[in-house]
Amino acid sequence: MSRKTGRPSYLLTPPARGRRSSTRLLPAAVAAALAAGLVGGLIGYAVGRPGATESSIAQLQEADARRDAQQIVELTEMAHRTGEQLAPILVAVRQAAEAERPPEAAQLRQWQQTMRQLAEQYADPPSGMTATNVARGGLRGAVEQAAVAVDTLALATVDGATAADELLALAARQATLAVTTWSVAATQLDQINIDAGHGHQHVHLDTGEPGGAFGPDGAAEGHSD
Repeated sequence: MSRKTGRPSYLLTPPARGRRSSTRLLPAAVAAALAAGLVGGLIGYAVGRPGATESSIAQLQEADARRDAQQIVELTEMAHRTGEQLAPILVAVRQAAEAERPPEAAQLRQWQQTMRQLAEQYADPPSGMTATNVARGGLRGAVEQAAVAVDTLALATVDGATAADELLALAARQATLAVTTWSVAATQLDQINIDAGHGHQHVHLDTGEPGGAFGPDGAAEGHSD
């Protein structure tokens, strides 16, 4: 009689315990991965988020930029008004020196009064960005130099004044320096207008002055490069 044998091992059903263990481990692994991702995201947000100091600095910078943009507009308008009054006086100073004949005393007093009024506009400048301060300072220096030229011209009219011809020539040189200084500041003002998004703004003096004074670049007013 043949002996009964059992079923081969490869036909036996695997124990259910192993399947249940694998089934329980999969959700746990997924949960752990999700938790790790969430923690990592929170850490990244905390690290990348700007702090209170950085936010305050950014707000101050934005406020400074808005204030400077308004100052540029106001300074440009003032430069236009100043130039309309300043240019004829500087032309007259040069013409007086060329003619070797100073103007009448009444005319000189009027010019001196005008120069004092123009200088007062630049006497108490507001604090702005460096580029704007440079432009404003250059315009102020030009006005003050022009005022000195008018005062020098007035000295040539004083009765009994010695070296009147030399004073006339000195006044003309000072007027030329005023035009040159103004042209540098006007070029700076043109550039900061472009940077602020206002386009080209030309406030150069129309004096026909030869020499090293800068002239406008020829671009259309308000046009941005």
